[in-house]
Amino acid sequence: MTPTRSARHRAGDTGSYSTVRTPKSTPSRSARHSAGPARSRAKRPVSGSHRAPGTLPLETWLEAARNRPTTVLGTLVVAGLLITAVPLSQPGKSDPGELTAAAQAAASAQAAKQRDKNGDTAGKQSDAQADPVAGGATRPTPEATVTGRPAGLPSTPLAQGAGPGRSLLTTGGQQVALTFDDGPDPQQTPKILAMLDQYQVKATFCLVGSQAKKHPELVRQIVAAGHTLCNHTFDHDLTIAKKSTATIRADLEKTNAAIRAAVPDAKIAFFRAPGGNFTDKLVNVAHTEGMSSLYWEVDPRDWEHTENETDADHVKRVIASVKKGVKPGAIVLSHDFNQPDTIAAYKELLPWLAENFQLGVPSGTGETPRTPATTEPTPATPSPSTTVEPIAPTTAPTATPAATA
Repeated sequence: MTPTRSARHRAGDTGSYSTVRTPKSTPSRSARHSAGPARSRAKRPVSGSHRAPGTLPLETWLEAARNRPTTVLGTLVVAGLLITAVPLSQPGKSDPGELTAAAQAAASAQAAKQRDKNGDTAGKQSDAQADPVAGGATRPTPEATVTGRPAGLPSTPLAQGAGPGRSLLTTGGQQVALTFDDGPDPQQTPKILAMLDQYQVKATFCLVGSQAKKHPELVRQIVAAGHTLCNHTFDHDLTIAKKSTATIRADLEKTNAAIRAAVPDAKIAFFRAPGGNFTDKLVNVAHTEGMSSLYWEVDPRDWEHTENETDADHVKRVIASVKKGVKPGAIVLSHDFNQPDTIAAYKELLPWLAENFQLGVPSGTGETPRTPATTEPTPATPSPSTTVEPIAPTTAPTATPAATA
């Protein structure tokens, strides 16, 4: 375990406050002064134990100078040469007995100064390169770490759409996507599934969690037919975007759980806000749950029944609105929950769409700008199954659609 900085400083480094201790055998100054009454001490001679070890009395040097001046002079010269010749960076290799006490003190002071200088430089380099850890090992200096997305976030980037909150307005390709909201419905969903199968068209079903919980068998039918799933909140909450992030996430997870209770390994690729009420926050939360947010480009308002509008008129309006607005790459909004007129309208719309457009699901990876077409597009022309007769439309579409808000 790596000791903390303060622990390392107390571990015995030279100069540490914890390593400076008074020897047990030496009483402290105050103890010595308080041990007993003061006693008079006789003065010691100047020449005695106060001389440096290995030196001669001054009188002896003076006598030798008078009798052998050449010898004394030579000795002093040799001593001076030794003082200047000793390498100060390695004082430990010299013999202390060959120098006077003053020379040793000067050499030690210079060597200590050199050691402090070298040690400070080396210490700065060492601190920049490694950090000591337990056991004598070294820890490399931490480098800038490049991190990816925070834990829990999907690895794919957020799809950039042109819808509200950057939701997807188009499919990102040439395919037209049919989407059906608010189901599954025990009466209408099986009917639209049968028509889609007849024309071999794959659509996207935006499921409400409470409905999926009530009709798990329909969820299994949708998945078994190869259609794409979309989360549409648990109770079709039109104000979901105004809730807190935690509340939004809880609702989306609850809806996904209801869908996966019917199909445990179901892939839920998309999220659609009820009413299309997307915000940046809502789109971001859906993205963290692994879902792209799906808006639309064509809205026939099939859910709206205007005053004095008959069922036949409603069907004609839906058909005319889709035919007028659809183009390559469009996402078409429709409803299979409690909308029998919508199902009736698709009896005419499906064969027309399959003949004139490529039908599929959104890519979920963003949108490419449209290029204005100068000529009529040449859509793919998938043919319906040869074993099933095409369904004739119940009514003919009107030439001019009613105004839609």
